[in-house]
Amino acid sequence: MRFDIISCQPDLLESPFSHSILKRAQQKNLVEIHIHDLRKYAINKHGQIDDYAFGGGAGMVMMIEPIDKLISELTAVRDYDAIIYMTPDGETLNQKIVNQFSLLQNVIILCGHYKGVDERVRQRFVTHEISIGDYVLSGGELGAAVLADAIIRIIPGVLNDESSALTDSFQDGLLAPPVYTRPAEYKGMQVPDILLSGDAPKIEEWRFEQAVERTRQRRPDLLNE
Repeated sequence: MRFDIISCQPDLLESPFSHSILKRAQQKNLVEIHIHDLRKYAINKHGQIDDYAFGGGAGMVMMIEPIDKLISELTAVRDYDAIIYMTPDGETLNQKIVNQFSLLQNVIILCGHYKGVDERVRQRFVTHEISIGDYVLSGGELGAAVLADAIIRIIPGVLNDESSALTDSFQDGLLAPPVYTRPAEYKGMQVPDILLSGDAPKIEEWRFEQAVERTRQRRPDLLNE
């Protein structure tokens, strides 16, 4: 899977893709990450990619021309399954959306900044608008990293144990059950006996019951979907 991420602050994206699972996914050639500096497509030698909003008001707006130049350059080389704009007023990201995106091959992610992009960018190029929550960040870069991380980790072959992703929270509409590791007793706190029993069917039954109960307590809205 290939990600082309468009940003006016590309340095913010270096670290998330240079470590742990995301780094290994690239080393295995399962994923390509290409970060594009929008300022290289600026309208003048000063690197201008934003301007004042028509009609007045505070804040600057990302201009359509630099974005058009960059997206047109990318789409001239390959077809893209999705052009995703990271914006606070987009659809709130969830596991179902992540699973759908993981089936794609080529994706562009456009990071918003300032007061956002010229509306004509959204009308002409964008196929999906995604938010990672009901709050505003300084730019879309962190959101883009969150989205890419969530997608990449469930691509087959990325995790050493692919079943691990299938038992994550939200994959089955429930939160994940409690987990424990050694030692079995620590300062008087015991691991539940069932997990030490070796009885796999009963362990799975216990985990399902715990997942349902944890979801009921913490996210009852999920049980009503």
